[in-house]
Amino acid sequence: MYTRIVECHVKPGRKQEATTKMNNEVLPILQKQPGFVDMIGLTDEHDPERLLALSFWTTKEDAERYHREQFSHISDLLKPLLTTTPKVETYNVESSTTHRIAAGKAA
Repeated sequence: MYTRIVECHVKPGRKQEATTKMNNEVLPILQKQPGFVDMIGLTDEHDPERLLALSFWTTKEDAERYHREQFSHISDLLKPLLTTTPKVETYNVESSTTHRIAAGKAA
């Protein structure tokens, strides 16, 4: 498995709008991409304008295809809400307990 971590800094007072856009517009695009597994959105309690999005992909190739074909469109959707260009980092996933998290939520 492979992950992309995207860091965004939103304009003051626009965090909720950015989060809503991520859930309603960005996530549906991700869900249509080959190899997409999941996305986790994080907010920083000490820096309310900082958002992180972790997307998980079956393979590095799937993530790279998404980046080439869709990421500029996603960036354009969010651009009016951001103070800086999104920063992207990529990693191989060495271990995961995602199945345990999902089971805990269901209980």
